[in-house]
Amino acid sequence: MQPLLTILALVPLVGAVVLFFLKGNTGKLVGYGVALTTAVLGVLAFVFHKQGANLAEEVSWIPAIGAHYALDLDGMGAILVLMTVILVPVALLAEWHVGERETDRWSGTTFFALALMLEAFALIVFMASDVLLFYVAFEATLIPTYFLIGGFGGAKRKAAAMKFLIYSLAGGLVMLVAVAGLYAVSANNGNPSFLIGDLVGMDMGTNVARWIFAGFFFAFAVKAPMVGLHTWLPDTAEQATPGTSTLLVGILDKIGTFGMIKICLALFPEASQWATPVILIWAIISVIYGAFMAFGAKDLLRLVSYTSISHFGFMVFGIFALTTQSLTGTIFYMLNHGLSTAAMFLVVGMLIRRRGSQDIDAFGGVQKVAPVLAGVLLVSGLSVLALPGLGSFVGEFLVMAGGFSRFPIYTVFITVGTVLAAVYVLNMYKKTMTGPVTDQVAAHFTADMTLREKAVVAPLLILLLIFGFYPGPVLEVADEAAQQTMATVGVTDPAPQVQEGNR
Repeated sequence: MQPLLTILALVPLVGAVVLFFLKGNTGKLVGYGVALTTAVLGVLAFVFHKQGANLAEEVSWIPAIGAHYALDLDGMGAILVLMTVILVPVALLAEWHVGERETDRWSGTTFFALALMLEAFALIVFMASDVLLFYVAFEATLIPTYFLIGGFGGAKRKAAAMKFLIYSLAGGLVMLVAVAGLYAVSANNGNPSFLIGDLVGMDMGTNVARWIFAGFFFAFAVKAPMVGLHTWLPDTAEQATPGTSTLLVGILDKIGTFGMIKICLALFPEASQWATPVILIWAIISVIYGAFMAFGAKDLLRLVSYTSISHFGFMVFGIFALTTQSLTGTIFYMLNHGLSTAAMFLVVGMLIRRRGSQDIDAFGGVQKVAPVLAGVLLVSGLSVLALPGLGSFVGEFLVMAGGFSRFPIYTVFITVGTVLAAVYVLNMYKKTMTGPVTDQVAAHFTADMTLREKAVVAPLLILLLIFGFYPGPVLEVADEAAQQTMATVGVTDPAPQVQEGNR
């Protein structure tokens, strides 16, 4: 088979370079064509993986240190690749007129180029089977993201971009030390290598493994983001364009949870179990804190960002609950969170563009003047709160079911987040969409959703419904990845508890 994975990463990267030499609608059309081509290749890669094709590619990269250009596609990677190639063209279509405002530093073609560059590096992260290649692509994603935030968005976008960069670089530098530690350990074992396959099961020593694990986990916790390391996200979401926030939260932040499974659990099974009690408590705090902050948020974009902090805590809980169900649920939840959060950011962006304000109190009665837009916001919000029948519910339910089988008391606390999600979503909808139509809303909402806006959200909502009612094909891939991880960690699912009288 041709090097499909390399082609998949190169198409958006080469397309990004070409776009820097194009202008106007021609550049946007070419960029969108590149995004659609990448989407087709990504869907093919997912299908081939599901059919059992061997897509692995491996070439010696830096022989002196055992580094390889190595790509492969496991179940989790295949799902996140699928999510990435879906979200990028959606975000580009949503931001078709970006760069046309006086406050934008660059043209819309530059935005498209940066988005494609981000897509290429993210795809390499999700496909890398060499830790050094993973790290290089992990850090490379910061470059286009920084310019997407700092070049387009609100008045304080430069400060938000710098805060994002500082937090991300701090996590990346700690990870670099951990990567160097992995090389030292493998060299001491007589086989210097960064290949994940060579590192799995390698004897590192308990204390060394725990320190290296902590380095990787810190970097992923910044990316995820978990409470205490999260403050860059609300500021960034408030200042960035909705399309940028979609790429950031929908794709880039998934690298955090992806890395926790791909590297932390797989390479450091003992350290992962050792750290589990603290991480679970941290995850619960993230879930509840994010939910309360979302309820109290006055800014629409900050509200959506806080919902993501809560949901990432939920995913981290599912990862370290260490059951097949919770891991399967987390992987599936990553996909559906990407879709539902994208829908929320993009629909909220449509509201803000019409009203000219991000303040929740600046709205009221929108459903009477823009019923389609209000309905799409409601469905998107219901997906965020994991209503049954939508894809998020399946992932959330599996996380709770799997978590309860091993950590029932912790899982009871995590359910508080699901209750609060209904409160903050419906409260936001009530304040913005219902009630009498204010004079400001009547003046600004002169039209409902345009055809382009409907085309933006339609695929997201359709997929959320499909994954809600027919999750089987994707769940099978997620379950495959979860079982492989459980086998690598060496943990078995808890035995069912059966009362004596029920035997």
